[in-house]
Amino acid sequence: MHNSPMPTPTRTATLHLPTQAPVAERCSNSQIKDVLKSYGLRTSLIRLKVIDALLSADREGRTIGVRSAHAYLQELDIPLSFLSVREVLKRLCSEGVIEARPDKTYGLSEHALAMLRH
Repeated sequence: MHNSPMPTPTRTATLHLPTQAPVAERCSNSQIKDVLKSYGLRTSLIRLKVIDALLSADREGRTIGVRSAHAYLQELDIPLSFLSVREVLKRLCSEGVIEARPDKTYGLSEHALAMLRH
């Protein structure tokens, strides 16, 4: 029996988010892993990328919401549902890695930022 390949979905709109920063400004995955470990959390791809999105937003002086974080991951071709991203943000928030803002956005906690900036 022959399996025909599935057609690849096409995107009609592209959201342009900064996915690459100069090397000097980027934190390595090992630094993010150390932060997660210090909070007693295991490393996962989604946690690494969500924290990377939060770092990128912080460098630009802004915070991001669930939709922005989800769009960032979609741009990186990481196929996660909106609900999965929301749950990761909630978990990181409950552990103190990030903070929820009154405007329903998230940002890294001062402690996590300090660890990533050293």
